[in-house]
Amino acid sequence: MPPSLTTLTDEQLVIECKKDQQHFAVLVERYVPKLTHYIRRRSLATSDDIEDLLQNIFIKVYRNINEYDTSLLFSSWIYRIAHNEMIDWYRREKRRTTLSLDDEAQDIVSKLFTDDDHVTRFSNAEQKQMVIDAVNKLDEKYKDILLLRFFEEKSYEEIADILTVPPGTVAVRINRAKKQLEKILTKHGTN
Repeated sequence: MPPSLTTLTDEQLVIECKKDQQHFAVLVERYVPKLTHYIRRRSLATSDDIEDLLQNIFIKVYRNINEYDTSLLFSSWIYRIAHNEMIDWYRREKRRTTLSLDDEAQDIVSKLFTDDDHVTRFSNAEQKQMVIDAVNKLDEKYKDILLLRFFEEKSYEEIADILTVPPGTVAVRINRAKKQLEKILTKHGTN
């Protein structure tokens, strides 16, 4: 792959893909690791399931690349496709979404809570696991929003594009998610 292709932005690559579909491989190479990590965080999918999901995501991206709205970030667009594909997968498998944050258990408290009180209160591994369990008890829309904001590090605007909701709704849901999380933790005696 020519080095010049790797320096192009996602949006520039999409334009090039519309002229020559061979450029699509660069986008796939960029997004396989990101989307794999996203799928792993959001589910208990097996490696085979993840491969199937990725294949379906990239097929949809490839088929719809001409409909990509260049006013949006490509990353938001592909994450929206991934998000919708995962919802379809959960429906087919008749499963409930589960966040899998084992690799980030050390960071979960500092990502979700900014005050020292929470960081101190949830400092050991058992307490961090309680936070992970509490996150998994949240309503789906709150779980999704926390994952995208604090673990995928998406901006409010990107989350709004991915979930197709207004940016103000993103802010409200993040606030409500944190309140619901606090309520679950309080109910289980962690206060």
